[in-house]
Amino acid sequence: MGKITSERIEFTGHDGKSRLAARLDSPPGGGHAVALFAHCFTCSKDIHAASRISEAVADRGFAVLRFDFTGLGASEGEFANTDFSSNIQDLIAAAGHLKSLGHSPEVLVGHSLGGAAVLAAARHIDSVKAVATIGAPADPGHVAHMFADKAHKIRADGKAEVEIAGRSFTISRQFLDDISEHNLAENLGSLKRALLIFHAPRDNIVGIDNAGTIFAAARHPKSFISLDDADHLLSRKADAIYVADVLAAWASRYIGEDIRNDLPVTPEGYSVLVAEQGNGAYTQDVMADGYHLIADEPEKAGGDGMGPRPHAYLLSGLGACTSMTLRMYARRKKWKIGPISVALRLRAINRDDPASGRRIEREITVAGPLSAEQREKLVEIANKCPVHWTLTGPLEISTRLAE
Repeated sequence: MGKITSERIEFTGHDGKSRLAARLDSPPGGGHAVALFAHCFTCSKDIHAASRISEAVADRGFAVLRFDFTGLGASEGEFANTDFSSNIQDLIAAAGHLKSLGHSPEVLVGHSLGGAAVLAAARHIDSVKAVATIGAPADPGHVAHMFADKAHKIRADGKAEVEIAGRSFTISRQFLDDISEHNLAENLGSLKRALLIFHAPRDNIVGIDNAGTIFAAARHPKSFISLDDADHLLSRKADAIYVADVLAAWASRYIGEDIRNDLPVTPEGYSVLVAEQGNGAYTQDVMADGYHLIADEPEKAGGDGMGPRPHAYLLSGLGACTSMTLRMYARRKKWKIGPISVALRLRAINRDDPASGRRIEREITVAGPLSAEQREKLVEIANKCPVHWTLTGPLEISTRLAE
């Protein structure tokens, strides 16, 4: 497989004169779909979250344009003369530039205030079919808390210097007035695009309640993905990669095509094919029953953390088979039991003796009251699931090199 290409480009911003700096990340072959990425407040296109997500989404078949809003990063213009409305207009200008190149964007992605901006800009860009937000505020005015101690001075003097993330910015009264006038909730009902909301419950910059407000105001199709213990800036690479994985799979449903044009083809007669992806030290494309997955090693082991480790897939297969088998049995017996979950781990039988072998420990949770007889029966059935039988029964692995 080829490598992702990253091209520096420029286009004219909302004011008709400032040149905005952008980067177009493209997969081998150029990709079948184009996404437009909007970064967080006072950030740039090269912040880790933006660059990692864009590159990872490009690796999954999208071309992604990320750019610096007017007055930020490498873009021209004065940040002090911008506001939320100008950010929206910069997004529309970026989409227009992509269209002039023959690549009208079908997906908008926005991080933090950029998420609020893509929600507002989507209805002005006809080509957009899907919108995704990451840690976005439901109200653009939320950013004012970052410089609340200077709000009085800004209104009294017309502008003031504020410090955000260790950097100095000039915030104008125009900016405060503009963000207070935008009400996203009122317009979300007429979004008419598929919506995916990413948010971390522990986000201490933009609270999780913002995701709830956006979700409640929007109409279907809409989805919410929890980012677990990620921080607001997605500073861990694994969190950005997770967002990219889910985003690419979700968006492909709405653009109506399989965006990867270079996926390996499983040979006839086989159900799984694993092939090196070519963009990482150990990253593998996994084609299983027609579905595309990714396997990798964690960064601490020299990998890129793009997907689960091979042993995780082994345990996942056993866990999935266990849960499915128990559900089938419960339905046949007409047992009214709640959700089933299966936790698994792989350990050495004797840590002091590597030759002692490995043991899979499996813990099953079944919601709802169970009698002692039912509990005993479910354990018995779990030990009869097909994958369990495969792993514990006579098993021969035949290996040969293809011609």
